[in-house]
Amino acid sequence: MDDGFVRSISTGLSQKGVRDHNERLLLSLLQRHGAMPGSDLSRLANLSPPTVSGILRRLEGEGILERGDPVRGKVGKPSIPMRLASDGAFSFGVKIGRRSADLVLMDLTGQTRQLRQLTYASPVPSEIFNFLDEGVQSITREMSDRDVSHICGIGIAAPFEMWNWPETSDTQNGAYTTWKDIDIKAQAHALTGLPVMLMNDATAACQAEHTYGRGKAFRDYAYFFLGAFIGGGIVLNNAVFEGRQGNAGALGSLRSIGPNGESMQLVDTASIHQLELRLREVDLDPQQLWSDPDSWHRLSRYVDPWLGQTAQELAKAALSTCSVIDFEAILIDGAFPASVRDDLVARVRRYLVTQDTRGLIPPRIEAGSIGGKARAIGAATRPIGAQFMLNARLDET
Repeated sequence: MDDGFVRSISTGLSQKGVRDHNERLLLSLLQRHGAMPGSDLSRLANLSPPTVSGILRRLEGEGILERGDPVRGKVGKPSIPMRLASDGAFSFGVKIGRRSADLVLMDLTGQTRQLRQLTYASPVPSEIFNFLDEGVQSITREMSDRDVSHICGIGIAAPFEMWNWPETSDTQNGAYTTWKDIDIKAQAHALTGLPVMLMNDATAACQAEHTYGRGKAFRDYAYFFLGAFIGGGIVLNNAVFEGRQGNAGALGSLRSIGPNGESMQLVDTASIHQLELRLREVDLDPQQLWSDPDSWHRLSRYVDPWLGQTAQELAKAALSTCSVIDFEAILIDGAFPASVRDDLVARVRRYLVTQDTRGLIPPRIEAGSIGGKARAIGAATRPIGAQFMLNARLDET
């Protein structure tokens, strides 16, 4: 019998001294599948009913779990489903992007409780850290002492080697070089006093999709996220695979070919930055793409050609990715309105049909479901996962 996710995170252990593993297992099952009674948890986790019952009582007593409404069957007593308690834990998530920074406060169930955003022409370290400091202070002032004490930490999603972003007018002016010598984790910890975990921004977006979004439906898939630049993530055996140095799924670095036959990367041909360049050429402010979602529809004259080019590049990149691992699906999301995402996905599906697929099994092309805040949400997932769930990297503090 294939229990899917359960088998991928291993079954429970009943030996003395492994309470932490079993707690994480049950919490991970509830996070992935939603509320369920102890009998179902016992079956999925391969743990005895008394073991499960004892763990559930402890977690309920600690405020991590709560009881749902009784479910009456045809015979016998009604079953009581257990679920994650929204106030059981909290974490902050920070996204540092090329055009904006996001700060979210997320609860144990994955709901965003607070959101702060800062937009800019380029990310200046002092401005980013001031935004983080002021945002955390203002949010925690609105929380009860009890809830503040249940904050697990801060997850930060930032591009891998930010100082190596493709050259543009602002990078040539040295806007990003100052990040090379900054210890982001150390500075964030010094400001907030909270544990800080750092991850690649596109990997964080993939984690959000896999934990709370469309990714739950697939066991193995590649994930593309289009921000100012494109990035990606990989899910294998129902877990986000980060690689030896946390940079697995660097799909923006896939090879591409420029209009004159020159060697380029996918990041140079399928990023929102390409649309920004088109707008600047006709003296339109590209900042509206980030501050005004409706602008994507007003600017359809420029957005449509960009969508066509991007879809062609993503169709080729999807097959290149599947030549390494036969992913069952490719998920696509980005920092644009859902209607634009759906249009892009439909175009990629059409272009995929025209590609040479010899030796390959074409994957399903699906839309992601989290959207522009995926990177911040994924970052916030890390501290909660490290403390309560399986399949979290525990080597970061």
